[in-house]
Amino acid sequence: MAPTSPLRLVLVDDHEMVIEGLKAMLLTFGDRVEVVGQAIGAEQAVTVVQELQPDIVLCDVRMQGSSGLDLCLTLRERDPDRKVVMLSVYDDEQYLFQALRVGASGYLLKSISSDELVRQLEFAHRGQTAIDPSMAARAADTAARLQRDEFWPGVRQGLTQRESEILSYVVNGLSNRGIAGKLVIGEETVKTHLSSIYRKLGVSDRTGAVATALREGIYQ
Repeated sequence: MAPTSPLRLVLVDDHEMVIEGLKAMLLTFGDRVEVVGQAIGAEQAVTVVQELQPDIVLCDVRMQGSSGLDLCLTLRERDPDRKVVMLSVYDDEQYLFQALRVGASGYLLKSISSDELVRQLEFAHRGQTAIDPSMAARAADTAARLQRDEFWPGVRQGLTQRESEILSYVVNGLSNRGIAGKLVIGEETVKTHLSSIYRKLGVSDRTGAVATALREGIYQ
């Protein structure tokens, strides 16, 4: 059953054209969803959400500067009950699990139809997890395989297979140059992967990454 009054929605993306497209998609569903505000980028979004107190924030996963995942963390640190639904072009279960790990209320693809978008937003509004229908079956299968430990170390923390490899070398004390030599990649590529690893583990440096990897049992 749809809510008796429209759910109040704030749209966040780093491209205004995407925001305008979403507003146009939702225009015919005004009795169910009201777009009360919008923000270009994560920094502006924090202020807009604080001022408008929407029911749901619909946010792009990848934005310039701070990511949508970082924004979700920030918003939920300020208000643990804040509902944030991620919107992405990435049809990848790892992004989905990363989003859920930072407290998102759902993960939808930008290819979603307007009526399905509204339906999923209403799910999230009622406290359910909104998952794009095209990903639901694969996500369930991946979750089951995670429980059986059929993936590489660190996948539960959202690490990719290459990031897992790099973290294992960090745990074993290799320098960036040493890791680059082992994997036959550039040192700048190693640094980029390390930045991603630090963000996903919630740490700021190699020492923190090693401590977290050992504490969480990623590597023994």
